[in-house]
Amino acid sequence: MSFNGKNVGAELKKAFSTGVSYMMPSVVVGGIFLAIALSSGTPTDEGMVITNPFLKNLNTIGVAGFAMMIPILAGYIAYSIAGKPGLIPGMILGYIANNPIGDEGVSTGFLGAMIVGIIAGYIAKWIKGWKVPNTIKTIMPILIIPIITTFLVGMTYIYILAQPLSGFVASLVDFLSSLQGGNALLLGLVIGAFTAIDMGGPINKTVTAFTLALMAEGIFEPNGAHRIAVAIPPLGLAISTFISRKKYTQAERGMGVSAGFMGLIGITEGAIPFAVNDLKRVLPAIMIGSAVGGGIGMLQNVGTYIPHGGLIVIGAVDGKLWFFLAMLIGSVITALILHFTKPDLPETKAPVKK
Repeated sequence: MSFNGKNVGAELKKAFSTGVSYMMPSVVVGGIFLAIALSSGTPTDEGMVITNPFLKNLNTIGVAGFAMMIPILAGYIAYSIAGKPGLIPGMILGYIANNPIGDEGVSTGFLGAMIVGIIAGYIAKWIKGWKVPNTIKTIMPILIIPIITTFLVGMTYIYILAQPLSGFVASLVDFLSSLQGGNALLLGLVIGAFTAIDMGGPINKTVTAFTLALMAEGIFEPNGAHRIAVAIPPLGLAISTFISRKKYTQAERGMGVSAGFMGLIGITEGAIPFAVNDLKRVLPAIMIGSAVGGGIGMLQNVGTYIPHGGLIVIGAVDGKLWFFLAMLIGSVITALILHFTKPDLPETKAPVKK
């Protein structure tokens, strides 16, 4: 297996697009069912509590859709690179990346899943090129390749890749803690940016842990900034798909509707499909938008009294008007940044006049 930089770049771009296209239905199904279920919930200090038995079942379906989302992404990234032998190793490894491992409970979310999906794809592709006896060829794609690929990449992730991230997250907690009691605007900007940076992954959850720790001490404003920021990435992208339609495929515009629902109920993961397809433009846009929203929230002393976000919890917010305005302003900023940085799709550009 030979590597050419240009070819690998094109292959990776195709792999990400494949992963997203197969992941989209899981995001849509999970998001819609969660939106319906959580919309009936009651805000409590434990989050949104659903009491209706039927809606609890809808919530179970929605949670399952989200649980499948990341493994599907990693699996089909590997599938795009290596074909069928890469599919199951990618899914298994994506599941591992998205769930806590070891005594420290390290999780790397969608970024880790993308990495292991890529590695699994190339390892499986490499093994496919091995010259083996004809008697073994028939079991290579269903037995030999999946087992070797899953073992090699799984052990590499567990023993090499996961631990450095754990150190990074620990450093991040220390950094956030050092900002406690400091400049309100700076703290809000940092909370907002780090809330958006991995869209529900370990960094986002670190910010959640930080704000919950402050809530236990009776400090609710950082949680307010965080709960504003969690909604901005999906809401900003939903607005972007509406005002900048020429920059998105029909499937992505449909995803924008689902992202909007998820933003309203505080599910940051609604932005993931867009980020995977165009990380270099989407990530700065959502980080800036969430940072602005978080900063406004802190400046205006917005406090949220429950561990959940989005407009769905506005009844449990101190400073409701600024909670809404900060979320709206941050979302619009995200959409405007994407409007000016994201190019039109080739098929939507007007023909050049000669």
